[in-house]
Amino acid sequence: QVQLVESGGGLVQAGGSLRLSCAASGLTFSAYAMGWFRQAPGKEREFVAAISYNGGDLQYADFWKGRFAISRDNAKNTVFLQMNTLKPADTAVYYCAAANRKFGSRIRNQYDYWGQGTQVTVSA
Repeated sequence: QVQLVESGGGLVQAGGSLRLSCAASGLTFSAYAMGWFRQAPGKEREFVAAISYNGGDLQYADFWKGRFAISRDNAKNTVFLQMNTLKPADTAVYYCAAANRKFGSRIRNQYDYWGQGTQVTVSA
């Protein structure tokens, strides 16, 4: 059974940083591209970042403007999202997702598995 478990969310002031983690089990992690998405109240789930199976290819949403960084540790079956200079507009539930393909995608339905999400709240 595949499980993706996010952690690291919480409440932070504007300008602060958080590092999200997503621990995967039940799949050959090093064969999967991984992605992060987020969903704010009343909005569609949107793409944040993706990383290829070996970490060599990175993709980011246009809004990231250098504030976010995705990385992975295949030895630990974990993908990370470092978020800096956080803004209230970044408040959302953040989800990690796994795609059985080499390269990540900005498209939600190209991911096979999803975590339950972790709440990130940025106060003004």
